[in-house]
Amino acid sequence: MAEVEIRPARPEEVEEFWEIAYSNPNAEWAKYNGPYFNNELPSREEFVSVIAYRKWIHNKNHLLIIYDGKIVGSVGAGFEDGSLERWLDMGIIVYRDDLWDKHIGTQALKLFIDYLFEIYDLPHIGLTTWSGNPRMMHVAEKIGMKQEACVRQVRYYNDEYYDSVKYGLLRNEWKDLKKE
Repeated sequence: MAEVEIRPARPEEVEEFWEIAYSNPNAEWAKYNGPYFNNELPSREEFVSVIAYRKWIHNKNHLLIIYDGKIVGSVGAGFEDGSLERWLDMGIIVYRDDLWDKHIGTQALKLFIDYLFEIYDLPHIGLTTWSGNPRMMHVAEKIGMKQEACVRQVRYYNDEYYDSVKYGLLRNEWKDLKKE
């Protein structure tokens, strides 16, 4: 089995990253990554000249997922409480749907949790998804995260309401899970 790693994006990978992540406006991953926000995918020019350098290059909270030596996804984290930096929420995307169900996301998320607990002295890390993304809910539960909140029927997508679902993990729980 090929190894999964997470690491910062490199300047020379910016165009390749855009191609994998954002070149297809109908990409399958976009149907699950908060489609209710109606986020537009960035153009090549916008990504290469601005976004990549603001969000991906030299940003410790946004890393690439590498599988079999190739970019296949990304992990990211942001603070829910802004500059207080006490409430961290993370996310993950595997852009290539032909690689879904190969446990790449599970491995990458475990690596990212280790990484986040290493660089931040926080007792808790969270993950927010929606009930329209059963794969993400499964991965969160599979790695030991606990469902901490379910805000019912607040995410509206394709003429239907979905739940917003929050998961969390405490540092001491993560340490215990790693011992098993």
